[in-house]
Amino acid sequence: VVSRSEVLLFTPDAVGRYDVQVAVRDEDGYTLSATVEVECCQAEGSFRRSATEASTARWNKLYEYIPAAGQFINEDKSGFDGVTTAEQALAYADKRLTEGKYLSLGGWGGYVVVGFDHSVDNGVGYDLAIRGNAFDGSSEPGIVWGMQDENGDGEPNDTWYELRGSETGKEGTIQNYSVTYFRPDSEGKQVKRRDSEGNEGQIDYLKAFHPQPYYYPSWIKEDSYTLTGTRLEARNYDKSGNGSYWVQPAYDWGYVDNFSEKDYLAEDKTLNLFDIANAMDEECKAVELKYVDFVKVQVACNTKSGGLGENSTEVFDFIDYGLK
Repeated sequence: VVSRSEVLLFTPDAVGRYDVQVAVRDEDGYTLSATVEVECCQAEGSFRRSATEASTARWNKLYEYIPAAGQFINEDKSGFDGVTTAEQALAYADKRLTEGKYLSLGGWGGYVVVGFDHSVDNGVGYDLAIRGNAFDGSSEPGIVWGMQDENGDGEPNDTWYELRGSETGKEGTIQNYSVTYFRPDSEGKQVKRRDSEGNEGQIDYLKAFHPQPYYYPSWIKEDSYTLTGTRLEARNYDKSGNGSYWVQPAYDWGYVDNFSEKDYLAEDKTLNLFDIANAMDEECKAVELKYVDFVKVQVACNTKSGGLGENSTEVFDFIDYGLK
């Protein structure tokens, strides 16, 4: 291809990664050459799956379940009995949500990913409804992310876009934050953690309430693992002054398991509502998505409330609110 423009148009015959050899020559005959790697993707909408009369408003497949360490993780009475592999953990999480029971995401960064039998459209107003168990004085916010199936392979392996909430851009909110959790060396011990800000802490072991030997996920074989996402500044506090009454105030809007009058459903306050129009990239710049195929919820606060343990988002259900 020969071009006298400052922009060279490269149009491949198929999606894929290409090595494009480029040579630039000026009027004096001086030439510079380079090889540029170009990845060509399908245009948005190429793999969109429109809803039909047979489509269901509820999620239909659970793809990932990676909780942080926490007091409900590995607990037999929460249904973890015999879970020792990633496949079993996924089956456990699928069963819990299918039955309408809570799924704990552990401490900060724990997450779950689900999909629908159709693409969830970005319509007018709210598009998603996600159920938690918040009530007045007890909010454990989770951040929502959306993804399109850009490569058409039916898997959540493309680009995640965070949905903007009331805390986006505020002092105390950290984008691209991470926490590493470390396996305890024996039973009945706290789980140590270290974050990307250089802070160290722990998930407390609460034997009186949750006596399972380990709070570190039993199916994770590595001795440590790292979770990455966005962290909100914690608001929880001990109202009693003696550790007997902890309060976890709500955030203004935009989070799961959050008792917000601005986005919970009036007739069912456990449901928070979300608008795909609030999607943004890693620099918090707005991104226009016409739809999403996958949804992720991730624990937003790295804090704990005394005997209540770590703040841990719980989810029960995911619904295409526009279709419902």
